[in-house]
Amino acid sequence: MTDKNNFNETMLFKAQKDSEKDIREILTTVYAALKEKGYNPTGQIVGYLLSGDPTYITAHNGARKLIRSIDRDRLLEELLEEYINE
Repeated sequence: MTDKNNFNETMLFKAQKDSEKDIREILTTVYAALKEKGYNPTGQIVGYLLSGDPTYITAHNGARKLIRSIDRDRLLEELLEEYINE
């Protein structure tokens, strides 16, 4: 019998498949909105990704709503894949 609370075993992760283009467009829009409002876009997006707190992202131009439309795990996965592939 397997203990479902055993965190010492590897778990399979399956994320919802959003298209890379959609994610890129959303990140580009969010980045631009943050920059337009005078924030450090990279720092704000990292803060959101690490904490899950949507207030790191401005509501300007619908950026907060847009970034929340992507699962954070999926977004991190896509960013890592893009980084590794380049």
